[in-house]
Order: sequence, then C-alpha cells, then structure tokens
Amino acid sequence: MTQQWQREYRNLDLSNFLLAVYFMRIGTLVEVAFDKRCQERWGISGSDMRVLLALRRSGHPYAKRPTDLYRSLLVTSGAITKKIDRLASLGMVERQSDPSHGGGSIVHLTRKGLDVVEKAIVKLAEESSIAPAMAHFTEAERASGTEFCLRTLALMEELNVPAIEDTENIESASRTKAARRPSRNSR
Repeated sequence: MTQQWQREYRNLDLSNFLLAVYFMRIGTLVEVAFDKRCQERWGISGSDMRVLLALRRSGHPYAKRPTDLYRSLLVTSGAITKKIDRLASLGMVERQSDPSHGGGSIVHLTRKGLDVVEKAIVKLAEESSIAPAMAHFTEAERASGTEFCLRTLALMEELNVPAIEDTENIESASRTKAARRPSRNSR
C-alpha cells in the first residue's frame, strides 16, 4: 500500500496521511477481533463491552452519566442511549436518577455487568488480539511504540476535543432540521 501511494504521488510528502491510514487499519483489525471475541464469549458487541469497560475503569461505584460515557467513548448521545438500553435489557447496567441533575440519570454496573467485565478484562489481557504481532518486537520497541501512541493520542485529543463536541451539535441540528422537513408522503 505504501509503495502504491508513493508511486502515485512521488512529489508529495505522504507520511502523515499514511500514518493515519496505518492507525485506521490497525484499529479496524483490532476492532473486528475485539467484537468477535465479545460476541463469542459474552454475547454482546465490542461497542457494548466498551461501555462496561468505561464504567469499570471509573472505579467504585462503577457509575457515569450518559453524557460522560458518550464523550469518553467518542460516540453520539443517540448511540450511547441504544447501548445503555441493550445492556440494561441484559441486566448488565441500570439507570438511576441523578440527584445532582434534575431529570438526568446515572448508569451503574449491576452485579452481572461487573462479573462480565471483570472476566473480560482478564481474558482480554491474557489473550490480546495484538499479542501475536507484538511477540515479534523487542521490549524496547514495544515501549517506544506505546510512548509514541500515547503522545499522539494525547495531542490529538487535546487538539480535537472541540471538533468532537461539535460533531454532536451538528448531528443534533441535522436531526432537528430533518424533523421539520415535510415527508414526501405529506406533500
């Protein structure tokens, strides 16, 4: 892939573009393996497991507001609502009213959700989808790669937080505009 792009654009520095492509391909491979493992072992999608993991890493009492969940998981408020609904129907999370926010709720891990996520953490650590590839790197190479990824992620999150929040506002405005538009059947 790198050689193909470099052949097509010989006079252009493609390093940042290609690095982003590499990250996306790695992310896709990891995501597919993670989703498959979650479905096979725990009967939930990888995206639903990320909600359980976010609640678990928050520490006792393993609870977050839906807004905090969608922001930390980089999904829309509608997506987090669907995930919470699915997990609640499976008895893995429950909504409780938020005493500090009138009409708001807090999502809590249930005992069942905590049991699932505790087992998942152990299995995911022991059987990581990237472990076979990482076995080909030295400890120093893995440490350098981890440092590079963490620094890049921190900088990108710092620089892109407003853009991520704007995405939610744009999607909300689009839904409002679409709701106001008459349907073809009503014309």
